[in-house]
Amino acid sequence: MKTSELKIICESLINTFNEAGKTSIDLYKKGLKIEIKEDKSPVSNGDLKVNELITNKIKSITPTLPIVSEETVDFKVKNTAKIFWLIDPIDGTKEYIAGKDEYTLNAALVINTVPILGLVGVPKKNRLFYSYGPGESYLIEAGKTKKINCAKQQPRGQIVALSSVIKPSDIILNKLKEYKVNSIVKMASSYKFCVIATGEYDIYAARERANEWDYAAGHAVAQNAGAIIKTLDEKPFLYGKEDYKNPSLLIKRSENLDD
Repeated sequence: MKTSELKIICESLINTFNEAGKTSIDLYKKGLKIEIKEDKSPVSNGDLKVNELITNKIKSITPTLPIVSEETVDFKVKNTAKIFWLIDPIDGTKEYIAGKDEYTLNAALVINTVPILGLVGVPKKNRLFYSYGPGESYLIEAGKTKKINCAKQQPRGQIVALSSVIKPSDIILNKLKEYKVNSIVKMASSYKFCVIATGEYDIYAARERANEWDYAAGHAVAQNAGAIIKTLDEKPFLYGKEDYKNPSLLIKRSENLDD
């Protein structure tokens, strides 16, 4: 696909993401209906409604492309598609249920193992991130759209890492020491990718966790903004695996985190 085609597809999803974000907040205010899935994780009627809104819009835009969503995936069916959508309607469902503000809405288009297009909505922070190609990552905030490029926001000499847990493992702590990290901030969901794309934070490292739909949209936003994304052992971080499982992850805002 040409960048011009991807731009049209991506921008045609913005209104749907805004609508789905408002719906997620409205449903929370009314009182969520929560069930426990087979993997023991929670799912709410908010997850399912957001999934319906985003999926229906994507089907109308790209009717021939397969869609893999966390809420409808069949793990018995192996993914062999070269071009496909990955959707995580609400990443950070526990955060969402608890009324916190770091949950995200996610959709990514993967082309030949790489998430090229991605949208990440952060409804409670009134932020929407989107990207459709290298050098084409944007943030819509307070009604204004600006291009983002991983430019450092922290003071010089401050290297701030993100973590999905309060106490990272020794493996992760040792990796962060290599990059002279001064402090670690706990943050939920794919929002971590996006605030590295804006340059608000510098680095995120994680052992094997989660599934491809948890990362893909944020990956597109961050990588297209200039971030370097690999596994902990410096291998390419690729998508389209038959079991959807993520390898380890290392996201750096740039090669030199103090620039």
